Amino acid sequence: MLIPPLNTETIWAILNEEIDDNTVNHLVWYYLGYRYDETNNVWDTTNVAPEWRDEYPNTPPDFIDSRPASVKLTRSIPSENKQLLKEQLGFKGYKIGEFGPRQTRRATAANWLLSYMQLQKS
Repeated sequence: MLIPPLNTETIWAILNEEIDDNTVNHLVWYYLGYRYDETNNVWDTTNVAPEWRDEYPNTPPDFIDSRPASVKLTRSIPSENKQLLKEQLGFKGYKIGEFGPRQTRRATAANWLLSYMQLQKS
């Protein structure tokens, strides 16, 4: 699967639901280190950090459908990066009544990806 580039336009596209859930998952999986081996039809976890590989050894988690995976993703964001969506992008959040768990989990994925971008700069 071809994933979009990791930049602020992509982060906004996730928040604005212009990118489908499957692509959002693939983005996070890619930057966590998961790679799909099409020859053997298995996930290669060689480059996945132990805390993810141990819990999800054969298949990366669905961050949009799985609350536990989304919570783990949230907890893996360094505390100084937890507010990046607001601080760097000016994201004000979703309006009450216009969002549910799916949008919240997409925002978590977007924040994790933005945090990843920030950590790569340092």
